[in-house]
Amino acid sequence: MRVMIRRGFALIGFVAVAGCAGVATDAPARSVLALSLATPVRAACENARFGFAHCAARIREDGDVALAGLPKGYGPQDLWSAYSLTDDIGGGAGATAAIIDAYDDPNLLADVAEYRSTYGLAACGSGCLAKVNQMGGSSLPSPNAGWAVEESLDADMVSALCPNCKILLVEASSASLSDLGAAVSEARTLGATVISTGYTGAEFEGEDAHSPYDAGRPVTAAAGDSGYGIGYPAALPYVTAVGSTTLKKGGGGSRGWTETADGGGGCAQYAKKPAWQHDTFCTTRTDVDAAFVGDPSTGVAIYDSYQENGWLVVGGTSVGAPALAALYALAGNARTIKNARTLYAHASKLYDIPPSGYDEPTGNGTPDGLGAF
Repeated sequence: MRVMIRRGFALIGFVAVAGCAGVATDAPARSVLALSLATPVRAACENARFGFAHCAARIREDGDVALAGLPKGYGPQDLWSAYSLTDDIGGGAGATAAIIDAYDDPNLLADVAEYRSTYGLAACGSGCLAKVNQMGGSSLPSPNAGWAVEESLDADMVSALCPNCKILLVEASSASLSDLGAAVSEARTLGATVISTGYTGAEFEGEDAHSPYDAGRPVTAAAGDSGYGIGYPAALPYVTAVGSTTLKKGGGGSRGWTETADGGGGCAQYAKKPAWQHDTFCTTRTDVDAAFVGDPSTGVAIYDSYQENGWLVVGGTSVGAPALAALYALAGNARTIKNARTLYAHASKLYDIPPSGYDEPTGNGTPDGLGAF
């Protein structure tokens, strides 16, 4: 398991292809604990050359990924419990959560249906799930197995945390930062309530000028999983940069879960520090703003059948990007939010992950209901 070293610490036209009806009233209380540490992990996508991004999903290599008929890894009900969301999960009607990825996942519709059915979430019906290209059209890019894992992860996390949300997948023609940026702009044009970006690339000079990620609505970004140091677009002051934690059931206190930092964070090379960020770690923009479970050892369950065998246990900061986007949509305040400022103003309404107070690996903390959103 990676040890994080940080300063002072050692450590829509929509092409409609499916629709959401919310949470089934007879949803079973399915909860499977994540398994032990020290299991092999592989990256879903290879590292990208300069000017391109790679998806941030990381897959546990456990062999058999089903246990007593249920997938290993955390499911929706686990996440509701861990992050105090059970009473809020029926919201989000009328919101559209856009997920931005490269290439196509041809099996996504069927895979999301399998995920929702397994966990007792109401089926996606007409109008819930849409896929478009980066120009909003119906001619989709070529498939890619690695990015298909990311797309399944993104859609499953939105399904888990905002089952009433509509899901808009905007598929970039390639993994170039320019194509992905065009996809972000298209999501904004199509009226997305929130936008999730579960990928990362190298920073570049002038990155925060005239950025498509300055979208006038919540945009979440994976902070990356390479230890100390950040990438683009997480470095931008316009996005909510999401870090990673290790999440285990049990422990002291009323929460019933134990959560620790899984690493990440750092100082932007070029992006200026926003006025609402007051830490002393960096003179430039500091990552991260908030965090979510992302350690593959305590990862989430997803379903992906495009060149994969179905159920996977997945981690990485790309778990938290769609998860927090879903929570912004669920809270119903997205029209008033343009950056991560509210997570600093309402930091007391997040779970503070040790060390106490703001820190680079987990920012202001992890969700404790919707109070900070």
